[in-house]
Amino acid sequence: MDRPCPAGDSEEAPRSPSPDHSADTAPVRHDRHECEHRYGPEHEPLPQPPHLPDLPTSPPPPPSPPTRGHRHSVSWEEARALAVRCGRAVAVRGGTIPLDGALGHVLAEPLVAFTDLPSFDTSAMDGWVVSGPGPWKIREPAGAGNKAETVTKKSTGSGRGMGILAGQSAPAALADGDAVRIATGARIPADANAVIRSEHAHVDETRGLLHAQQRVLPGQDIRPRGQECRAGDQLMPAGTLVTPAVLGLAAAAGYDALAVVPRPRVDVLVLGDELLTGGLPHDGLIRDALGPMIGPWLRALGAEVSAPQRLGDDAAALRHALTTSDADLVVTTGGTAAGPVDHVHPVLAEIGAELLVDGVAVRPGHPMLLARLAQENAAAGPSERRSGARGEGPYLVGLPGNPLAAVSGLLTLAEPLLRGLAGRGPQVPYRAVVRDEVHGHPQDTRLVPVVHRMGGAADRPESNGNGYDGGSGTGTGGGAEHVVPLRYSGPAMLRGIAAADGLAVVPPGGVRSGTEVEILDLPSASAMPWSEGCFT
Repeated sequence: MDRPCPAGDSEEAPRSPSPDHSADTAPVRHDRHECEHRYGPEHEPLPQPPHLPDLPTSPPPPPSPPTRGHRHSVSWEEARALAVRCGRAVAVRGGTIPLDGALGHVLAEPLVAFTDLPSFDTSAMDGWVVSGPGPWKIREPAGAGNKAETVTKKSTGSGRGMGILAGQSAPAALADGDAVRIATGARIPADANAVIRSEHAHVDETRGLLHAQQRVLPGQDIRPRGQECRAGDQLMPAGTLVTPAVLGLAAAAGYDALAVVPRPRVDVLVLGDELLTGGLPHDGLIRDALGPMIGPWLRALGAEVSAPQRLGDDAAALRHALTTSDADLVVTTGGTAAGPVDHVHPVLAEIGAELLVDGVAVRPGHPMLLARLAQENAAAGPSERRSGARGEGPYLVGLPGNPLAAVSGLLTLAEPLLRGLAGRGPQVPYRAVVRDEVHGHPQDTRLVPVVHRMGGAADRPESNGNGYDGGSGTGTGGGAEHVVPLRYSGPAMLRGIAAADGLAVVPPGGVRSGTEVEILDLPSASAMPWSEGCFT
């Protein structure tokens, strides 16, 4: 039975290696492990990220339905790579939406400049635009075709004109030896050769002359036309996440709307009769920690998430939810083990789902799974904006019921799958040195909550209340950036992950202090403006 264990339990790593069930494991359907879908002529798949190396393959066993009991667990690396390929294999139809609705989406096609940036020579500073060597006669600007007017002593006082302003039409050409006041962003007159900043200029109001207090270089503080880009230049590739900065760039380049990939739609099904939605735990009942947590994290990964459906331990309700979902991905919490009320496997078998991953060699989170639902069992199938081969339905990621184990499943299977469904390339892995020794599982990968730190004794408090005890002081030190494992890392615990910056990927057997390990970033919903409202 896949249920949260008491919060005081320690890591679940066994003291002896798990028995090898490879000989008597029921065959699992591997015929679509590569998730290679055929696209119809009406679908234009997005440009694909660099090819991932294929996993080792062997002749596939005959198909079989999902089974309970023994599982054919794949390695953590295999499971994650498979989720990447499955997400990339779905053809995505982009749509055009106005700029004010594009934040948080992914570009369906490259962002190409419609105009030169800047589209004309502009002033980079407030000051004076000059022509030829100084000192310069101070003039009032005139429109194109007119001559600049000489500034008299009277007009150089507080009533003097504001000069050339941003947003005005092209000013008249500037004669040699003349100077005109100019604002940042204003068009540069023809024949001008420099801008002198206000603080670097001295005005002789008696004589109506401008003197430079520093050497004037040709072209200084002038942004020439096309400095940033020329019309037709690619500014951003397809697959780029639309951030506030990308929106600004698109607007500057002439866009009113963007072609983007629709956000993947996700249904969240919370399973378990023992879960409370409010109040204190009592009489064997515990609070649901996953319902409030999974939705915001999925939104941070770029998904549109429906309100959690709390189904209890009801197989019929689970069957109905799966066969009527029109989402691109269904995420279940709990019920993935082989207990008497763990209904995920039996229901998947009943509705003809295809198990792609049935257990992963990772701790915590071993009983996670990835499946593909049959199209005919869904009310309308996955969103028409995405299309798989042979009428396949939405994906399903089954998360274990223990909170940290569920986070492990989220980052192992759901995160790379959603990146593909959203049109994004796989996340580029990065590594960091772990400061303390981290014990490993004899056979499985461990995912351990860690915090980023800079070395040095001053940065090592005895305790921060969340399991960081400063270690032994024998790690990297010396001011080098590193990660420190957190104590509260049991499968049912959230205290460590709540304080963590990421999860360290610890190979079987563990690592010594000073070893580089891969780090998985945690989705950061609070840092993304398009997830506003996730925590309300």
